[in-house]
Amino acid sequence: MDPEVKRELAELHALVKDNHRLLRAVRRHQLLETFGKIVLWLIIFAASGYLYIQYLLPTVQKFIANPGATSTGLFGLPSSADLQKLIDSYKAKP
Repeated sequence: MDPEVKRELAELHALVKDNHRLLRAVRRHQLLETFGKIVLWLIIFAASGYLYIQYLLPTVQKFIANPGATSTGLFGLPSSADLQKLIDSYKAKP
């Protein structure tokens, strides 16, 4: 084999190995980034659920006249009578 061709093949082999190393690093970085995004969004959803249960739900339950009572309005929305009861119960509390 010609020494010039041998040198070019060795150089090409080195370039291919370097390219393969770089591609593996890029794939690894993408995988870690995807995993990190999933963990971040799970933390955000868990924190929002926790904050809802901890702070917002008790506040909302304070304003419900009869917990467990079903709404009688259209599409499950409270009727005007239900809203009036809610307003009256809110005004009656000190």
